[in-house]
Amino acid sequence: MNILKSKLYKTLFLLFTIIAIGVSGYMMLSGDTFVNALYMTVITITTVGFGEVHPLSSEEKIFTIFLILTSISIFGYTVSSFTEYIISGQLFKQLKLKRVQKTIEKLEGHTIVCGYGRNGKQAIVKLNNYQKEYVVIEKNKDLIEELDLNEILNVEGDSTTDEVLIKAGIKKARNLITALPSDADNLFVVLSARQLNKKCTIISRASKQSSYSKLKIAGADNVIMPDKLGGNHMASLVVTPDVIEFVDRLTIEGETTANLEEIAVNELPIMYLNKTILDLDLRKKTGCTVIGFRNPDKDYVINPDASIKLVADTHLIVLGRPEQIIKLRELF
Repeated sequence: MNILKSKLYKTLFLLFTIIAIGVSGYMMLSGDTFVNALYMTVITITTVGFGEVHPLSSEEKIFTIFLILTSISIFGYTVSSFTEYIISGQLFKQLKLKRVQKTIEKLEGHTIVCGYGRNGKQAIVKLNNYQKEYVVIEKNKDLIEELDLNEILNVEGDSTTDEVLIKAGIKKARNLITALPSDADNLFVVLSARQLNKKCTIISRASKQSSYSKLKIAGADNVIMPDKLGGNHMASLVVTPDVIEFVDRLTIEGETTANLEEIAVNELPIMYLNKTILDLDLRKKTGCTVIGFRNPDKDYVINPDASIKLVADTHLIVLGRPEQIIKLRELF
Protein backbone atom coordinates (compact mmCIF):
# COMPACT_ATOMS: atom_id res chain seq x y z
CA MET A 1 0.00 0.00 0.00
CA ASN A 2 2.80 2.41 0.91
CA ILE A 3 4.59 1.54 -2.35
CA LEU A 4 1.46 2.31 -4.37
CA LYS A 5 0.95 5.60 -2.56
CA SER A 6 4.60 6.47 -3.24
CA LYS A 7 4.09 5.80 -6.95
CA LEU A 8 1.00 8.00 -7.07
CA TYR A 9 2.75 10.85 -5.30
CA LYS A 10 5.72 10.49 -7.65
CA THR A 11 3.37 10.57 -10.66
CA LEU A 12 1.69 13.77 -9.49
CA PHE A 13 5.07 15.34 -8.77
CA LEU A 14 6.36 14.49 -12.28
CA LEU A 15 3.16 15.83 -13.85
CA PHE A 16 3.40 19.18 -12.10
CA THR A 17 7.13 19.32 -12.83
CA ILE A 18 6.70 18.87 -16.58
CA ILE A 19 3.97 21.55 -16.62
CA ALA A 20 6.25 23.94 -14.71
CA ILE A 21 9.14 23.24 -17.11
CA GLY A 22 6.88 23.77 -20.13
CA VAL A 23 5.46 27.09 -18.88
CA SER A 24 8.90 28.38 -17.88
CA GLY A 25 10.45 27.28 -21.18
CA TYR A 26 7.87 28.96 -23.41
CA MET A 27 7.94 32.13 -21.35
CA MET A 28 11.74 32.37 -21.64
CA LEU A 29 12.07 31.28 -25.30
CA SER A 30 9.06 33.13 -26.72
CA GLY A 31 8.48 35.90 -24.20
CA ASP A 32 4.88 34.68 -23.96
CA THR A 33 2.50 35.57 -21.15
CA PHE A 34 1.82 32.98 -18.47
CA VAL A 35 -1.58 32.09 -19.98
CA ASN A 36 -0.15 31.59 -23.49
CA ALA A 37 2.76 29.57 -22.13
CA LEU A 38 0.37 27.38 -20.07
CA TYR A 39 -1.86 26.93 -23.15
CA MET A 40 1.11 25.83 -25.26
CA THR A 41 2.29 23.44 -22.54
CA VAL A 42 -1.11 21.80 -22.11
CA ILE A 43 -1.80 21.30 -25.84
CA THR A 44 1.71 19.91 -26.25
CA ILE A 45 1.74 17.36 -23.44
CA THR A 46 -1.86 16.26 -24.16
CA THR A 47 -1.24 16.12 -27.95
CA VAL A 48 -4.75 17.42 -28.70
CA GLY A 49 -3.60 19.07 -31.95
CA PHE A 50 -4.79 22.67 -31.45
CA GLY A 51 -2.84 25.42 -33.21
CA GLU A 52 0.07 27.34 -31.70
CA VAL A 53 -0.43 30.87 -30.46
CA HIS A 54 2.27 31.96 -32.95
CA PRO A 55 4.76 30.36 -35.38
CA LEU A 56 7.54 28.57 -33.48
CA SER A 57 11.23 29.30 -33.85
CA SER A 58 13.81 26.49 -34.19
CA GLU A 59 14.61 26.65 -30.47
CA GLU A 60 10.90 26.50 -29.57
CA LYS A 61 10.38 23.52 -31.91
CA ILE A 62 13.26 21.62 -30.28
CA PHE A 63 11.88 22.46 -26.83
CA THR A 64 8.41 21.29 -27.95
CA ILE A 65 9.85 17.96 -29.17
CA PHE A 66 11.57 17.50 -25.81
CA LEU A 67 8.31 18.32 -24.02
CA ILE A 68 6.29 15.81 -26.11
CA LEU A 69 8.75 12.93 -25.61
CA THR A 70 9.04 13.60 -21.88
CA SER A 71 5.29 13.93 -21.37
CA ILE A 72 4.60 10.65 -23.24
CA SER A 73 6.93 8.81 -20.85
CA ILE A 74 5.29 10.43 -17.82
CA PHE A 75 1.81 9.69 -19.20
CA GLY A 76 2.69 6.00 -19.61
CA TYR A 77 4.03 5.86 -16.07
CA THR A 78 0.87 7.60 -14.81
CA VAL A 79 -1.48 5.15 -16.55
CA SER A 80 0.54 2.22 -15.20
CA SER A 81 0.46 3.55 -11.61
CA PHE A 82 -3.27 4.32 -11.61
CA THR A 83 -4.09 0.96 -13.20
CA GLU A 84 -2.07 -0.85 -10.54
CA TYR A 85 -3.74 1.24 -7.84
CA ILE A 86 -7.24 0.37 -9.08
CA ILE A 87 -6.53 -3.35 -9.69
CA SER A 88 -5.04 -3.75 -6.20
CA GLY A 89 -8.31 -2.42 -4.73
CA GLN A 90 -6.58 0.42 -2.91
CA LEU A 91 -8.68 3.09 -4.65
CA PHE A 92 -11.94 1.53 -3.49
CA LYS A 93 -10.44 0.93 -0.05
CA GLN A 94 -9.51 4.61 0.26
CA LEU A 95 -13.01 5.66 -0.85
CA LYS A 96 -14.51 3.28 1.73
CA LEU A 97 -12.26 4.66 4.47
CA LYS A 98 -13.26 8.24 3.67
CA ARG A 99 -16.95 7.32 3.63
CA VAL A 100 -16.68 5.47 6.95
CA GLN A 101 -14.72 8.30 8.53
CA LYS A 102 -17.36 10.84 7.53
CA THR A 103 -20.05 8.63 9.08
CA ILE A 104 -18.08 8.26 12.32
CA GLU A 105 -17.50 12.01 12.53
CA LYS A 106 -21.29 12.51 12.61
CA LEU A 107 -21.74 10.11 15.54
CA GLU A 108 -22.17 11.38 19.08
CA GLY A 109 -22.84 9.38 22.24
CA HIS A 110 -22.00 6.10 20.49
CA THR A 111 -20.18 3.01 21.80
CA ILE A 112 -16.71 1.88 20.71
CA VAL A 113 -16.04 -1.87 20.78
CA CYS A 114 -12.34 -2.81 20.74
CA GLY A 115 -11.87 -6.33 19.40
CA TYR A 116 -14.20 -8.44 17.26
CA GLY A 117 -13.55 -11.70 19.07
CA ARG A 118 -16.05 -13.84 20.96
CA ASN A 119 -16.80 -11.24 23.64
CA GLY A 120 -16.82 -8.38 21.14
CA LYS A 121 -19.35 -10.18 18.94
CA GLN A 122 -21.62 -10.84 21.93
CA ALA A 123 -21.46 -7.15 22.86
CA ILE A 124 -22.41 -6.17 19.31
CA VAL A 125 -25.44 -8.50 19.33
CA LYS A 126 -26.72 -6.75 22.47
CA LEU A 127 -26.06 -3.29 21.03
CA ASN A 128 -27.90 -4.26 17.85
CA ASN A 129 -30.89 -5.51 19.85
CA TYR A 130 -31.16 -2.10 21.50
CA GLN A 131 -30.45 -0.28 18.24
CA LYS A 132 -27.43 1.50 19.70
CA GLU A 133 -24.86 3.15 17.46
CA TYR A 134 -21.36 1.67 17.69
CA VAL A 135 -17.98 1.45 15.98
CA VAL A 136 -15.75 -1.63 16.04
CA ILE A 137 -11.95 -1.38 16.13
CA GLU A 138 -10.16 -4.45 14.77
CA LYS A 139 -6.71 -5.06 13.27
CA ASN A 140 -7.24 -8.56 11.87
CA LYS A 141 -7.80 -8.19 8.12
CA ASP A 142 -9.97 -11.31 7.88
CA LEU A 143 -12.27 -10.00 10.61
CA ILE A 144 -12.34 -6.57 8.91
CA GLU A 145 -13.63 -8.28 5.75
CA GLU A 146 -16.32 -9.99 7.85
CA LEU A 147 -17.31 -6.66 9.39
CA ASP A 148 -17.52 -5.03 5.95
CA LEU A 149 -19.59 -7.95 4.67
CA ASN A 150 -22.04 -7.50 7.55
CA GLU A 151 -22.05 -3.72 6.96
CA ILE A 152 -20.78 -3.03 10.48
CA LEU A 153 -19.12 0.35 10.97
CA ASN A 154 -15.45 -0.30 11.72
CA VAL A 155 -11.97 1.15 11.92
CA GLU A 156 -8.96 -0.99 10.98
CA GLY A 157 -6.02 -0.58 13.32
CA ASP A 158 -4.54 -1.09 16.77
CA SER A 159 -6.97 0.12 19.43
CA THR A 160 -4.13 0.67 21.92
CA THR A 161 -3.04 3.75 19.95
CA ASP A 162 -4.53 7.21 20.40
CA GLU A 163 -4.75 7.77 16.63
CA VAL A 164 -7.07 4.80 16.05
CA LEU A 165 -9.25 5.66 19.06
CA ILE A 166 -9.63 9.21 17.77
CA LYS A 167 -10.61 7.85 14.33
CA ALA A 168 -13.32 5.81 16.06
CA GLY A 169 -14.66 8.99 17.68
CA ILE A 170 -13.52 8.45 21.27
CA LYS A 171 -13.81 12.16 22.08
CA LYS A 172 -17.57 12.09 21.44
CA ALA A 173 -18.27 8.50 22.53
CA ARG A 174 -20.43 7.73 25.55
CA ASN A 175 -19.14 4.18 26.14
CA LEU A 176 -16.13 2.05 25.31
CA ILE A 177 -15.94 -1.74 25.56
CA THR A 178 -12.47 -3.24 25.28
CA ALA A 179 -12.65 -7.00 24.76
CA LEU A 180 -9.10 -7.72 23.57
CA PRO A 181 -7.60 -11.13 24.48
CA SER A 182 -4.59 -9.57 26.23
CA ASP A 183 -5.03 -7.87 29.62
CA ALA A 184 -2.00 -5.67 28.86
CA ASP A 185 -3.63 -4.42 25.64
CA ASN A 186 -6.90 -3.76 27.46
CA LEU A 187 -4.94 -1.76 30.05
CA PHE A 188 -3.39 0.40 27.31
CA VAL A 189 -6.81 1.00 25.76
CA VAL A 190 -8.31 2.03 29.11
CA LEU A 191 -5.43 4.42 29.83
CA SER A 192 -5.62 6.04 26.39
CA ALA A 193 -9.41 6.26 26.33
CA ARG A 194 -9.60 7.79 29.80
CA GLN A 195 -7.10 10.50 28.85
CA LEU A 196 -8.98 11.32 25.65
CA ASN A 197 -12.47 11.30 27.19
CA LYS A 198 -12.90 11.82 30.95
CA LYS A 199 -16.67 11.27 30.86
CA CYS A 200 -16.72 8.07 28.79
CA THR A 201 -17.95 4.91 30.53
CA ILE A 202 -15.23 2.28 30.05
CA ILE A 203 -15.91 -1.45 30.37
CA SER A 204 -12.95 -3.82 30.13
CA ARG A 205 -12.51 -7.55 29.83
CA ALA A 206 -9.91 -9.23 32.08
CA SER A 207 -8.49 -12.76 32.11
CA LYS A 208 -6.53 -12.64 35.37
CA GLN A 209 -7.62 -11.57 38.84
CA SER A 210 -4.38 -9.57 39.19
CA SER A 211 -5.44 -7.37 36.26
CA TYR A 212 -8.72 -6.32 37.90
CA SER A 213 -7.29 -3.66 40.23
CA LYS A 214 -4.89 -2.36 37.59
CA LEU A 215 -7.69 -1.80 35.11
CA LYS A 216 -9.81 -0.05 37.76
CA ILE A 217 -6.89 2.24 38.68
CA ALA A 218 -6.28 2.96 34.97
CA GLY A 219 -9.83 4.27 34.66
CA ALA A 220 -12.16 1.36 33.86
CA ASP A 221 -15.66 1.82 35.31
CA ASN A 222 -16.38 -1.90 35.13
CA VAL A 223 -14.09 -4.91 34.74
CA ILE A 224 -15.63 -8.19 33.55
CA MET A 225 -13.96 -11.59 33.95
CA PRO A 226 -15.84 -14.00 31.62
CA ASP A 227 -14.21 -17.16 32.99
CA LYS A 228 -15.08 -16.25 36.60
CA LEU A 229 -18.66 -15.41 35.64
CA GLY A 230 -19.02 -18.72 33.83
CA GLY A 231 -17.72 -20.72 36.82
CA ASN A 232 -19.97 -18.90 39.27
CA HIS A 233 -22.98 -19.46 37.03
CA MET A 234 -22.35 -23.22 36.78
CA ALA A 235 -21.90 -23.55 40.54
CA SER A 236 -25.10 -21.57 41.14
CA LEU A 237 -27.02 -24.03 38.97
CA VAL A 238 -26.05 -26.70 41.51
CA VAL A 239 -26.76 -24.67 44.67
CA THR A 240 -29.88 -22.69 43.63
CA PRO A 241 -31.03 -24.11 40.28
CA ASP A 242 -34.58 -22.69 40.35
CA VAL A 243 -33.38 -19.18 41.20
CA ILE A 244 -30.82 -19.22 38.38
CA GLU A 245 -33.37 -20.65 35.95
CA PHE A 246 -35.76 -17.82 36.82
CA VAL A 247 -33.05 -15.15 36.53
CA ASP A 248 -32.01 -16.55 33.14
CA ARG A 249 -35.55 -15.97 31.95
CA LEU A 250 -35.32 -12.27 32.86
CA THR A 251 -34.11 -11.36 29.41
CA ILE A 252 -32.97 -7.91 28.33
CA GLU A 253 -32.53 -8.90 24.68
CA GLY A 254 -34.18 -6.06 22.79
CA GLU A 255 -37.12 -3.90 21.86
CA THR A 256 -39.81 -6.62 21.91
CA THR A 257 -38.40 -9.28 24.25
CA ALA A 258 -37.12 -7.33 27.27
CA ASN A 259 -38.23 -7.99 30.84
CA LEU A 260 -35.83 -5.51 32.46
CA GLU A 261 -35.40 -1.82 31.75
CA GLU A 262 -33.29 0.98 33.20
CA ILE A 263 -34.78 4.45 33.62
CA ALA A 264 -32.58 7.51 34.12
CA VAL A 265 -34.38 9.99 36.35
CA ASN A 266 -32.71 12.84 34.45
CA GLU A 267 -34.63 11.75 31.33
CA LEU A 268 -38.04 11.69 33.04
CA PRO A 269 -40.43 14.66 32.69
CA ILE A 270 -39.36 17.48 35.02
CA MET A 271 -42.57 17.06 37.03
CA TYR A 272 -41.22 13.83 38.54
CA LEU A 273 -37.91 15.28 39.74
CA ASN A 274 -37.64 15.19 43.57
CA LYS A 275 -40.87 13.18 43.74
CA THR A 276 -41.00 9.64 45.16
CA ILE A 277 -41.22 6.24 43.48
CA LEU A 278 -44.81 6.11 44.74
CA ASP A 279 -45.59 9.37 42.89
CA LEU A 280 -44.27 7.83 39.66
CA ASP A 281 -46.91 5.08 40.03
CA LEU A 282 -45.39 2.77 37.41
CA ARG A 283 -47.40 -0.26 38.54
CA LYS A 284 -50.73 1.40 37.76
CA LYS A 285 -49.61 3.13 34.55
CA THR A 286 -47.63 0.31 32.93
CA GLY A 287 -47.88 -2.82 35.08
CA CYS A 288 -44.10 -2.73 35.71
CA THR A 289 -42.48 -2.99 39.12
CA VAL A 290 -39.45 -1.07 40.41
CA ILE A 291 -36.99 -3.70 41.71
CA GLY A 292 -33.82 -1.59 41.97
CA PHE A 293 -32.60 1.93 42.61
CA ARG A 294 -29.17 3.46 42.01
CA ASN A 295 -28.26 6.64 43.88
CA PRO A 296 -25.87 9.36 42.60
CA ASP A 297 -22.95 7.58 44.38
CA LYS A 298 -23.67 4.48 42.26
CA ASP A 299 -24.82 2.44 45.25
CA TYR A 300 -27.68 0.03 44.51
CA VAL A 301 -30.79 -0.56 46.60
CA ILE A 302 -32.64 -3.81 45.92
CA ASN A 303 -36.44 -3.66 46.17
CA PRO A 304 -36.40 0.05 47.13
CA ASP A 305 -39.00 1.61 49.40
CA ALA A 306 -41.74 3.58 47.65
CA SER A 307 -40.80 6.69 49.65
CA ILE A 308 -37.35 7.01 48.03
CA LYS A 309 -36.99 10.35 46.22
CA LEU A 310 -36.17 10.57 42.51
CA VAL A 311 -33.31 13.06 42.68
CA ALA A 312 -31.01 14.00 39.79
CA ASP A 313 -28.47 11.42 38.56
CA THR A 314 -30.37 8.45 39.99
CA HIS A 315 -31.62 5.40 38.08
CA LEU A 316 -34.48 2.94 38.42
CA ILE A 317 -34.36 -0.77 37.48
CA VAL A 318 -37.80 -1.92 36.35
CA LEU A 319 -39.21 -5.44 35.89
CA GLY A 320 -42.14 -6.33 33.65
CA ARG A 321 -43.44 -8.53 30.85
CA PRO A 322 -42.33 -7.57 27.31
CA GLU A 323 -45.61 -5.81 26.52
CA GLN A 324 -45.39 -3.87 29.81
CA ILE A 325 -41.82 -2.79 29.06
CA ILE A 326 -42.94 -1.56 25.63
CA LYS A 327 -45.71 0.47 27.28
CA LEU A 328 -43.15 1.84 29.76
CA ARG A 329 -40.93 3.03 26.91
CA GLU A 330 -43.87 4.66 25.17
CA LEU A 331 -44.81 6.63 28.29
CA PHE A 332 -41.34 7.54 29.55
